[in-house]
Amino acid sequence: MSHTDDGSDHPLEPLAPTEIERSWSIATEERGLSEDARAIEITLAEPPKAALRAFEDGGPKPERRVRIVARDKTEGASYEGIVSLDDEAVVEWSEIERGQPRMIGEEFVEVEQTVTENEEFREAVRRRGADPDLAIVTAWSAGYDFVPEDIDRERRLAHGIAWVQGDAEDEGAEAYNRPLSGIHAWVDLDDREVVKLVDTGPKTEDVVGTLRTSYYREEKRDLREDLEPYNVIQPEGPSWEVDGHTVEWQNWRVRVGFNHREGLVLHDVSYDDDGDERTILRRASWPEVVTAYNDPDPDHDWKAPFDVGEYGLGRLANSLSEGCDCLGYMHYWDAALNDADGNAQLIPNAICLHEEDYGLLWKHYDWRVGDHEVRRNRRLVISFISTIGNYDFGFYWYFYQDGSVEGEVRLTGCNATGLLGDDRETGYAETIGPGHKSMLHQHVFNCRLDFEVDGPKNTVQEVNLREVPYGPDGYDPTPHADADRKHLNPHGNAAYVDRTRFERESEAKRLTDTHAGRYWEIVNEDVRNDATGEPVGYRLMGGDGTNTAFPMQAGSGVVKRAGFAKKHLWVTRYDDDERYPAGEYPNQNPGGEGLPAWTEADRSIADEDLVVWYNLCQTHVSVPEDWPILPAKIVSFKLQPAHFFEENPAIDVPPEHAIKDVEKWKTERQESMDLDE
Repeated sequence: MSHTDDGSDHPLEPLAPTEIERSWSIATEERGLSEDARAIEITLAEPPKAALRAFEDGGPKPERRVRIVARDKTEGASYEGIVSLDDEAVVEWSEIERGQPRMIGEEFVEVEQTVTENEEFREAVRRRGADPDLAIVTAWSAGYDFVPEDIDRERRLAHGIAWVQGDAEDEGAEAYNRPLSGIHAWVDLDDREVVKLVDTGPKTEDVVGTLRTSYYREEKRDLREDLEPYNVIQPEGPSWEVDGHTVEWQNWRVRVGFNHREGLVLHDVSYDDDGDERTILRRASWPEVVTAYNDPDPDHDWKAPFDVGEYGLGRLANSLSEGCDCLGYMHYWDAALNDADGNAQLIPNAICLHEEDYGLLWKHYDWRVGDHEVRRNRRLVISFISTIGNYDFGFYWYFYQDGSVEGEVRLTGCNATGLLGDDRETGYAETIGPGHKSMLHQHVFNCRLDFEVDGPKNTVQEVNLREVPYGPDGYDPTPHADADRKHLNPHGNAAYVDRTRFERESEAKRLTDTHAGRYWEIVNEDVRNDATGEPVGYRLMGGDGTNTAFPMQAGSGVVKRAGFAKKHLWVTRYDDDERYPAGEYPNQNPGGEGLPAWTEADRSIADEDLVVWYNLCQTHVSVPEDWPILPAKIVSFKLQPAHFFEENPAIDVPPEHAIKDVEKWKTERQESMDLDE
């Protein structure tokens, strides 16, 4: 079941194919772009939040605008602008002076063609005992600090690195078994030429004979034969309702969006609390992903791609397949994006919606009465998967019947690997096979959460578990008048939760602390829970405790450009123009932009319209079991209601026997299953 809208009834409706092509036509004609101009990005220019609120209150519909980013290869210049579809005109246009727009798919293809045809490159491959006709080249972002000094950093660049297939029977990603370490090709994307090839020398002169091939495709492996079918069947259909890009499920309501850069975006997340539609999130997305390598090996120490700002998660989204990427009864949305020529390009089934069982929701066995009350936990899943070179990232939003929301990322695909030196170094890298290493690296997934908990004015407070020492220095939550009361914790059992209210942005740059059970509460101090009198709110809690620190040193090229990764939590005053934590154009940017720069203003964030930025930092210490395909590694966080409801909101979920014939749906091995009854 797939859906593509061709209208714009709501201001946040994604662009229709006709709007994409009309916008590019208007921009190229008005601005006189050359025939060699490339459409990097044609996407909806989301209206300012004030305009959206006015529209929701019955005001006028905001102007339909389109954001365009273009690279004119003839002029060697990049531009950003706004096209008004209502006026059929360009209303804003300026040259991008700092950094470069992200790379596009057509450029990845051109880099491989350009490098593999270069004779200097082909000779470097031969020096490693390999056939240059079997080499593949991947275009990595050039960064800034590691661009050779004799190359003009104002050029539009890519850094090409290579692998080679073992023989003509190998295909595609199977080349990742044989990295051609030491070869670095710097490519001008405008001129389509290798401007410099650096060869630091082979670590082996027989990369084909030294390294073995590990296959992963179905037809090249002997598959286990003892796995029985597992069918997820919903014969009466799903529990959700979909209207265009809006989903309603189990009291939840959410609008689904999609763009080139972030991919899946959630808008206007709310919960129907007994007829009262209560807001929780205005907007949620993954606006940056940084994969930074920690190995000082010169073949790898430069690697720190920005997978959103330099490549684009949405543009690299997969067309999801039924029965594997998603399971059960599914609904899909297509994504209408643009190609380099400004033509609309459809990614079928880019976003998947489905329900899934998630084990126990709640249960109690009353031994006095002898009854069981048990409920199954069902959750709604909205997801997309993006492939960035060798890695595949799955992004999932889960909505639960208990009023909580979870953001999750699953990392799989192929590790970027290298060749071991004579010293067979460990620590900075791990051996995954004979002569083959996987470098220590980190993935930082930044999530932007524009909160609106029961209204636009929210406050964030940090919660930590504190111990109480013996003696008079202990904490007393109820100050006592008795001056002789010396021991506030005489039995050694006392502990308490300490809440710190963030007043300004400078206070809200925080790291996780699993020992203190640290989490954060986003509260509305103007709305109180009728049952407790406490401010309504949501807790932001880390997932499985693997959220590590980002150890790159201050002053390093990575920290200059990805300074936001040094903290797990940031809180900022809302600003329509602050969308990307590493800045608008991190590609070939020297750094210093984004969250670190914005928070220098140290704006007030107490009882304000605010945004919470949360980083999930996964450190990957590889093992052979991660090769040739990485079993999915999972990082996540959860938003849990805290004084938002007066009781468990899932108390009214019906038991299974109330919604289906349990006996009928038993499996054959339990008894029988007759679907025709």
